[in-house]
Amino acid sequence: MKNAILGKKIGMSQIFTDEGKVIPVTVVEAGPCYVSQIKTEAVDGYNAVQLAFMDAKESRLTKAVAGHLKKANITAKKYLKEFKISAEGLELGSEIKCNVFNVGDKVDVSGYSKGHGFSGVIQKWNQHRLPMTHGTGPVHREVGSLGANSTPSRVFKNHKMPGDWGDEKVTIQNLEVAKVDADRNLILIKGAIPGAKGSVVTICSAVKA
Repeated sequence: MKNAILGKKIGMSQIFTDEGKVIPVTVVEAGPCYVSQIKTEAVDGYNAVQLAFMDAKESRLTKAVAGHLKKANITAKKYLKEFKISAEGLELGSEIKCNVFNVGDKVDVSGYSKGHGFSGVIQKWNQHRLPMTHGTGPVHREVGSLGANSTPSRVFKNHKMPGDWGDEKVTIQNLEVAKVDADRNLILIKGAIPGAKGSVVTICSAVKA
């Protein structure tokens, strides 16, 4: 992994190329992040960099986290995330801004999808409703047959049924950076990314570029 940063999803917009082509983009307020810990193979068994993002009230932090950040001379931050990136040129408290990425870079974006709560099979799995006539009902949106009766006398694993939908980690790979605005800490990414507006996402250099 070459570069990584934490950001907040602002929403979707569009930009125009010099040829007049419309490109849908997602606006992410990326950083500034601060290096809160540098892990080395000699001490921790592997190399990694921990980043802190988004201001928070110090009263909201545990004593352990508050002391951890003070050790790196960082003010109270809400999110800590570890990345396996090179620590070359970095030290505790170093600032990382969105200009670590450039226009045209391929990135992987991870976030938590919108939570929809307990959902039926029509909403969750896009199944058809049951027939409206011929004795079906009174419920027409319930799940249909769950399998044979005497054989195997059970419901197979992984059968599509009602349940919680969303609120799970989703990663979209090989998205392209359309624009970087370092003055306003904004990265514009082509296409859609996971998560609701205001949710925290991670942007990393693409592993399959």
